[in-house]
Amino acid sequence: MMGVTVGLGVDTAETPRTVQPRGHLPGETSMWFFVIGDLLIFAAYFVSYMYYRGQDHAVFLQSQAQVNLSVGIVNTVVLLTSSLFVALGTSAARVGRTAEARRWFCAALGCGVAFPLLKMCEYIPEITAGMTPGTNLFFMYYFVMTGMHLCHVLLGLVILCFVIRALRGPTTPRISFVETGATYWHMVDVLWLILFALLYLMR
Repeated sequence: MMGVTVGLGVDTAETPRTVQPRGHLPGETSMWFFVIGDLLIFAAYFVSYMYYRGQDHAVFLQSQAQVNLSVGIVNTVVLLTSSLFVALGTSAARVGRTAEARRWFCAALGCGVAFPLLKMCEYIPEITAGMTPGTNLFFMYYFVMTGMHLCHVLLGLVILCFVIRALRGPTTPRISFVETGATYWHMVDVLWLILFALLYLMR
């Protein structure tokens, strides 16, 4: 506990900065257009999945029982924890605690890296056992939607790396840049929560 306090504690040596006013839209507007567009694309997949699930509920239910719920739960915890660290890092950056913000974002990156590794541990046994996108409609949606989400996670990890790099620079980074990275990562988290509910939990 003491190590965590020292590693992620408040950096009192840095100059505080004014907190953003209430009602402030975090990040760049262009990122919000991207996020909304991405959510609409996934929403179309979600609606289509629900329609075909209703058409052949028994097959979907039987197939759903074969996915690894334990790995899904661990990945959910990993992403939620990572998003918490990103939120804490963004809050620290807003008040000028750059070193603390960098540590939180590094912790978020560490959690985020665990997600694709766990996903591979899930995919490989499933594919080896003959569960592929060509097996049935459930597995087609499962691999397409989780595969698209995995690509988003990988891009998000790259974005987090750029944020960490900016926080290591000699000058204080633009808060809008940090917030833009955080906005994207939170979107990745929200998408996974919906996918987890649809593909792993819904009965």
